[in-house]
Amino acid sequence: MGGGCLRRRLCLGGTRTLPFVRRFTPREVEAATKGFTAVLEAGGPRGTATAYRARFAGGLVATVRRAAGSREGDSSSSKAAFYLELQLLARLNHRHVVRLRGFAEGHHARFLVFDHMENRSLKECLHDPLRTPLDWRTRLQVAIDIAAALEYLYYFCDPPVFHVSVNSGNVLMDSNFVAKLSDVTVISHDIKLATTESFQDQVEQRRAALVFQYGVLVLELVTGQSPGGDGELVQWVQEPGFAGSMHRMVDADLGGVYDARELRDLVIVARLCTRHGGGGDGDGGGGAVISIPQIVRYLQGKVERLGGEARC
Repeated sequence: MGGGCLRRRLCLGGTRTLPFVRRFTPREVEAATKGFTAVLEAGGPRGTATAYRARFAGGLVATVRRAAGSREGDSSSSKAAFYLELQLLARLNHRHVVRLRGFAEGHHARFLVFDHMENRSLKECLHDPLRTPLDWRTRLQVAIDIAAALEYLYYFCDPPVFHVSVNSGNVLMDSNFVAKLSDVTVISHDIKLATTESFQDQVEQRRAALVFQYGVLVLELVTGQSPGGDGELVQWVQEPGFAGSMHRMVDADLGGVYDARELRDLVIVARLCTRHGGGGDGDGGGGAVISIPQIVRYLQGKVERLGGEARC
């Protein structure tokens, strides 16, 4: 979906028209968030709120996020960068990427308005003891859908000027538990620069790091364990005898209800993704032995084959 629509250099006229998103007024945002009291996240400086649940007058339910650098002043360069980022984000069109619906700009703050994800983050779905555990089919579908979203961002958007960190906190779940990537950022507003050889080298490095992060996410889906900073899950899946302990590592919340072949396929993907994750920052700086498109084809093929066998 969406392919090389970013090829041409984007520019804003004096009207700053953004055809794909709606411009809200600061007053509309304040009313929709009940005076900024409907807080969803409070990860800003000194615990300030960064995201709010909003219900607009027309019935739209959305998540309002404070734009990065929204308190840096109203310089012309700051505004230009903000509008260029809006133009790029507004062109993202994928079922598994959270959609930008609009924006608002006031004297001291800028806001981005996104589709609201009713079931919040995958992290909460996996680790909140008060939540109903995700079943196996949902977990498998999350793995496939997030790989498809990453393929779109890093291979179909041409040139790939978007970046996202892959972790369970950045994967959001809608009302039907369909997974969507959030917190997508723009790493270059200059489309000409994004076609240079040095930029493409950076893209390849990000792709390798992305594969490693995806492998860790798959391990979290399978085991229900938080990755942590010590890399225990990665160490386990890289052990020569990992297959013998695979079923003991499955999340107990599944109650033993899962497909053994699908489990094997997911763990093999995670093993390949994290095989050369030897970078000092834990992001797989050593290069990858498998790519995101290969992961998508592999998992989709396995699921289609198993689905066909089940029907027979």
